[in-house]
Amino acid sequence: MGSSPSVPEKSIHEFTVKDSRGQDVNLGIYKGKVLLVVNVASKCGFTDSNYTQLTDLYKNYKDKGLEILAFPCNQFLKQEPGTSEDAQNFACTMYKAEYPIFHKVRVNGPNAAPVYKFLKASKPGFLGNRIKWNFTKFLVDKDGHVLGRYSTITAPMAIEADIKKALGEM
Repeated sequence: MGSSPSVPEKSIHEFTVKDSRGQDVNLGIYKGKVLLVVNVASKCGFTDSNYTQLTDLYKNYKDKGLEILAFPCNQFLKQEPGTSEDAQNFACTMYKAEYPIFHKVRVNGPNAAPVYKFLKASKPGFLGNRIKWNFTKFLVDKDGHVLGRYSTITAPMAIEADIKKALGEM
């Protein structure tokens, strides 16, 4: 039940997703960048600490090759109830997010976004592939391969050493 079907894609760069306004974004534009992909929500108990630390990480490492890709998701107790643009406005206004906030997605189930099917198949979680909650984080290398998966309770700053290693700083 918790397993994801295999996916033919070998890299996150093979996917096209929608931005918060519904326009296509080819993730190939991020080739050569280290990515931190996060399912976000504006009304979660983990929102403040995660958005604050994501913004700090981005400020510290964007010029060194880090990109954060945030995907709003309303699957967990409906904690991202507005539109995709509402989610973007929230992150940018409340937390000064300068990284992209994409279109709302489903991360689990048969209608999960293909990029999330890829992420989960690449790095299953402790108890299977399902994403358990908001703010699950995937670290992706410069070639688009998933290096690590981090749970909701792993603070973004706790991943800093792994990010530095992926950037070639360690």
